[in-house]
Amino acid sequence: MRLGYPCQNLSIPTVFKTCRLKTMQDKGMSVIKELTLHNIDQLNKVIQWNIDHEIFFFRISSDMIPFATHPEMTWEWQSDQDVKRELDKIQALQIKYHLRLSMHPGQYSVLNSPREHVVENAKKDLQYHHDFLRAVGGTDMIIHTGGAYGDKEKAKKTFSDVFKTLPDSVQEMIRLENDDKVFHTQDVLDISAVCGVTICFDIHHEMCFGRTTDELKELFTSVKQTWEHTSHHPKVHISSGKRSETDPAHADLIRIEDFKRLIDVVKDTEVDCMLEAKSKEKALFSLREELAT
Repeated sequence: MRLGYPCQNLSIPTVFKTCRLKTMQDKGMSVIKELTLHNIDQLNKVIQWNIDHEIFFFRISSDMIPFATHPEMTWEWQSDQDVKRELDKIQALQIKYHLRLSMHPGQYSVLNSPREHVVENAKKDLQYHHDFLRAVGGTDMIIHTGGAYGDKEKAKKTFSDVFKTLPDSVQEMIRLENDDKVFHTQDVLDISAVCGVTICFDIHHEMCFGRTTDELKELFTSVKQTWEHTSHHPKVHISSGKRSETDPAHADLIRIEDFKRLIDVVKDTEVDCMLEAKSKEKALFSLREELAT
């Protein structure tokens, strides 16, 4: 099992920069390119650090390219040779060390929204994440279903309908994650049965619904079947509730009993596990130490 952590490294530390819209309007695309190259350099340093510490799974921040999908963005970063050269360096590391790189578009990328402009913006955001991941050899975009909007079954159907309109290469990268409030694992499995989306299993989110270990095992068995059309190991998320195992808020570290529950659930299935703990790579090291004792 490969363990990973998301977005930022607290040991280096890393700073991914952005700017105000007015700055972009006043200074033009040159400032966006400058910030982008800085961010890619930071990402490269994180990945190099991860490799040195035998961490081969990482979630890249969505903030790599400021205003990537804004209507006033005119710079085509995908064809910029300076950017391509730096992204190629990361892809070379991905290939050499068999890294798994993912991204997680934000909460405003909602495919099942009843508002057309929200859906169109979500499509643009997914295309941006897809393009960046392709440039670095990444494989996974994690998204949530969205809102129920007063009719959860209709909302599930809307997601499936919109998902089918996405380019095939975007669909192939998307992993639909169960959430801790509305769309639990069986809901996203229902969606997958209709549109074929691959499912990312978050065990903490499912614990927020009070599932037993036997129920979790049954759900995971169904989840891993959605990965059969891919060449990748199933991707799972784990975090520990801050105050209790059913608390949606994430703790700083992963409690060993929560991780052992995950091991019991996945059994002999080879998975890649993202640790969604507040302490990032420090939580990963802490868990490694506990497992070694």
